[in-house]
Amino acid sequence: MQSGSVQVVTFKNRLKSLVSKGTSNAKTVKNSQETWIMYISPYDLNSYGKTVCSNATFGCKNSCLGPHSGRALLFQMITQARIRKTDLYFSDRNAFCQMLLKDMMRLSNRATKKGITIQVRLNGTSDLDFIAILKNRTGIDIRTLPGLSFYDYTKQIGKFKKYQGTDYKLTFSRSETNTAECIEAIKYGPVAVVFDTKKGQDLPGTFSFDGKTFYPVIDGDKADDLMVNLGSGFILGLRAKGKAKQDLTGFVVRVNQ
Repeated sequence: MQSGSVQVVTFKNRLKSLVSKGTSNAKTVKNSQETWIMYISPYDLNSYGKTVCSNATFGCKNSCLGPHSGRALLFQMITQARIRKTDLYFSDRNAFCQMLLKDMMRLSNRATKKGITIQVRLNGTSDLDFIAILKNRTGIDIRTLPGLSFYDYTKQIGKFKKYQGTDYKLTFSRSETNTAECIEAIKYGPVAVVFDTKKGQDLPGTFSFDGKTFYPVIDGDKADDLMVNLGSGFILGLRAKGKAKQDLTGFVVRVNQ
C-alpha cells in the first residue's frame, strides 16, 4: 500500500462525488421526491479493516446488500469505488468531510434552483453519524442547508434515540441479536424487520418481538422513504433479497415455514 499522503491524492483525483442519484436503486426510484445516497464499502471491507457498521451481526454481514446483491455484485468497479471512498474516510477524514460537504452544498443549490426538496441517505451501506461527523469537522450542520431532507436506517439505539424528534429521520433495524433494543426502539420510532416473504406476496399484517405485543407492519418495499412519515409503534417490513433469502441465523424472520 502506498503512503497515506500519496494514497489520499490518488483517491481525491479519482473520486468526483461521494453520493449518487437514487434512480439506480430499486426502492429509492419509487420515492416521492428526488433522492441521493452515499454508498461506501460496508462493515470492515476496506483496506484498513476498520468497520463502518459497529453493530453489524453475523446475519447482517452475511445478508448485506452491499457486496452480495444488486449492481455491486455485477460490476466490480462499483465495489472498488466504494472501497476507495471508505479508504479516504479512514486515511483523511477532513478531505472526506470537505468532499461530502461540497456534495451537500451542490444538492442544496440544485434543490433551490428546481424549487424541490431532495432527500439524502448518507448511510446506504454504513451506519455512521455523518451529521455529527461533518459538524465536528467542518462546523456546519448540513441539516440547515436549504432544500435537503435526511433519513437513514441504524442499528445503534443511542443514535436512533438521539435524533428522535429532529429533522433527521431514523428507522431502527432489527437483527438476530437485538430484540431488547427493538422493544425499546419501537417506543420512539419505527423498526425495520426483514421477512422471508417472497416478491409479490403480502407481508405479515402484524409482528411481535416478544410474542406479547403485536405491531402493524407497513410494506417498506413500496418506497424507500415510507419511513420518513412513520412514527412509533410501526414495523417497516422488508422482503429478504440476495443472499438474505438463504439466511438461517435469525436475521431474517421466517414466516413461510
